[in-house]
Amino acid sequence: MPLKTMKPLTRAPLLHVSVQESLRAYINDNGLKPGTLLPAESELATQLGVSRNSLREGIKALESLGVLESRRGVGIFVKAFSFEPLLDNLAYGLGGALRQIEEVIEIRRTLEVGLIGKTLETIGKDDIAELRATVNRMKAHAERDESFAEDDQLFHRLLFRCQENETLSRLIDVFWLAFYKASDFVNLDNVDPMATWRDHAAIVDAVEARDLEEARRRLDHHYEGIARVIATNKTSSNVGGTQ
Repeated sequence: MPLKTMKPLTRAPLLHVSVQESLRAYINDNGLKPGTLLPAESELATQLGVSRNSLREGIKALESLGVLESRRGVGIFVKAFSFEPLLDNLAYGLGGALRQIEEVIEIRRTLEVGLIGKTLETIGKDDIAELRATVNRMKAHAERDESFAEDDQLFHRLLFRCQENETLSRLIDVFWLAFYKASDFVNLDNVDPMATWRDHAAIVDAVEARDLEEARRRLDHHYEGIARVIATNKTSSNVGGTQ
């Protein structure tokens, strides 16, 4: 089936924005999958009725958003969806505003506590075994007073993997990474590694026992610890600002 062509632009203002919108529409209208090679620049510019410079400006903007990918000497490709541009902008947008970080953590807390019940209904022995192995690695790092951020992220992903909900998995990663990308202005050194390990171990115990009330309580307690870290940073920031 031949691909649908793009319609020429009908408005002149903010031409680069119009180019972006037309390129997005072209991708959606034709159901183009990640990895699909777009027509040559000259053909795209002709279809849009714009100069190649205007087209390139629109393409660069979509590259920065993770929609397109340029491969030198090959062409322009549709890029697989990624949360990375969102995460980079989110961390930048948060800046030093600890109130916004608190809001991100509260959303994550509500999401995980609210959905842990389905995990207890569906989780199998293999997932529990992976959670145990992850917790054991956390303990080994904690005993050496080392950070274990990657295992922390993996733990929360494994906790909900059995639900086979890709959107949920991505959201958990977004909220987790948003917090850790903000670590330049949130002093994560305030976190007690052994206490964090114990929190995660207790969550696994409750999940394995299929004890919903305890699992929710343990998850909630875990996020209380994170909230205390943020509160400590807020206090320090306020003190520093008054000196």
